[in-house]
Amino acid sequence: MRKGTFFCIDGHTCGNPVRLITSGHPQLSGLTMSDKRQDFLKNHDWIRQSLMFEPRGHDMMSGGFLYPPTTEDGDAAILFVETSGCLPMCGHGTIGIVTFALEHGLLHAKVPGTLLLDTPAGRVQINYEMIDGKVQWVKIYNVPAYLAHQSIVIEVDELGELNVDIAYGGNFYIIVEPQDNFKGIEHLTAGQILKYSPLVRDAINAKIKCTHPLDPTVQGASHVLWTGTPKNANSNAANAVFYGDKAIDRSPCGTGTSARMAQLFAKGQLAQGQSFTHESYIGSQFIGCIEKVTEIAGITAILPSIQGWSKVTGTSTITVDDDDPYAFGFQVI
Repeated sequence: MRKGTFFCIDGHTCGNPVRLITSGHPQLSGLTMSDKRQDFLKNHDWIRQSLMFEPRGHDMMSGGFLYPPTTEDGDAAILFVETSGCLPMCGHGTIGIVTFALEHGLLHAKVPGTLLLDTPAGRVQINYEMIDGKVQWVKIYNVPAYLAHQSIVIEVDELGELNVDIAYGGNFYIIVEPQDNFKGIEHLTAGQILKYSPLVRDAINAKIKCTHPLDPTVQGASHVLWTGTPKNANSNAANAVFYGDKAIDRSPCGTGTSARMAQLFAKGQLAQGQSFTHESYIGSQFIGCIEKVTEIAGITAILPSIQGWSKVTGTSTITVDDDDPYAFGFQVI
């Protein structure tokens, strides 16, 4: 039997939806959040499908659960759920979940203004500012990010040959920069991004194996990051991130911004300590920075930070009952 009632706080981070699920947490086995992620995918993924897909969600829906920390010094842990799966890490989701939880008294920092969170991708530190009960901004000190593959050539129907890089920032991103057969996101419609992105992703995953060197459960290039000319004069770069089956991130994408900074650092185009204002497809911005240089299993990597904001838009009580033929969601593609 798969049924339940789930209380949720809904909102958005710089335009992209976030749903903090505050009840109905399944009990998960495992010592780490990576272990618990695998247990959720194996035994409880119907919850994600029910709450993220139509008719209770939509193609861009993203969110997560707060859990007790898996480390002695942690403040909490996050399990991410969205239409594209149960992600190792989600930047815009973290900003939203932290904001909603703090504002509703569901999360309490041992040290005011700082949180230590356990995620499937690893430990992240959070700094935030709260004034009169409202979180003004959240800054994530993310897991190490690195350039995984460089100058991979693929063929894409209608576009032709593309030269792309793949970088990790909590998820693996296929980064498409302007070139002969792609002039920049400002020259593509949203419909074209939705059309071409799955073709790019399929071509890469058929050609290249992406696996995190420290966690083999984190594998596959799941997101496509198209770049282009910013709309705002104070933006350093612009992107449109494709995820799931037909979603374009309305936020600048936190793990995508981390991956982009890792790629630019590896190419000598962004320096440690340099501010990086990253713009989304709708013009909203995250402020990124390369805080430190490190390594992962001998691979040069960066420790990125991402700062953004979230707003609550409402609360909801969602009922899932398996006698509903659409209890576990659907997509119209």
